[in-house]
Amino acid sequence: MGALHEGHLSLVRRSVDQTDITITTIFVNPTQFATGEDLSVYPRPLERDLKLLADEGADVAFVPSDDEMYPSGCSTTVAPPALSEALEGEFRPTHFSGVLTIVLKLFNVARADVAFFGRKDYQQFLVIRKMVADLNVPIRIEVCPIVREPDGLAMSSRSVYLSPEERDIALSLKRTLDLARTQIKEGQRDGFELITEMRQSLIDGGVTSIDYAVVADVETLETLDPIRLPCVVLIAAHVGTTRLIDNCVVELD
Repeated sequence: MGALHEGHLSLVRRSVDQTDITITTIFVNPTQFATGEDLSVYPRPLERDLKLLADEGADVAFVPSDDEMYPSGCSTTVAPPALSEALEGEFRPTHFSGVLTIVLKLFNVARADVAFFGRKDYQQFLVIRKMVADLNVPIRIEVCPIVREPDGLAMSSRSVYLSPEERDIALSLKRTLDLARTQIKEGQRDGFELITEMRQSLIDGGVTSIDYAVVADVETLETLDPIRLPCVVLIAAHVGTTRLIDNCVVELD
């Protein structure tokens, strides 16, 4: 959706390295925003974004208008798979229908062989991969590592909303993920107990409210209690008025 940062650019570099032609899309998709979310104020530094893409070697930037992607009378949407119902689907129930509809439309326009997505939006990656499998879309989905600021904050276009004080509070998400990873590696298998500690860690760090803090199966996103490896720890929380997400995968040694 634009407002590019190092996380996005890492995907461009991966594509430039692995493919012959790199197509990028920038489109702030209205159908994935619910009423009251930040569609009207979402950052749109298009000239800056296009320069960054050119500097990284992207061949094409497709920047359609709303009318191009949703012409008058357009009413067909993609129904998300069951995998979307928990976590983000619980707190943003219309979100994944909008995401999958625009992603499928962009896949059809681009006719690409492979698409690169970041692991920060972990559930989104799984849901898109499931849609591609279920609908026989001829494209390979590759997931790329989370890119973080030097202090550990996962890069996000919404970080521009954070005040300096809120920016410090936002680091509590990464500290909580590190806490969970350490405890799991040390043998913690009580999912309920760990989730309780994670929520307390976020509250102690100054987080305004918590949508979820869970330990889940890496494929199904089923909440795990007892915990088994590999697993994924996922957090969605509000710092001031800004909603942030982060996660980490804990694997077998």
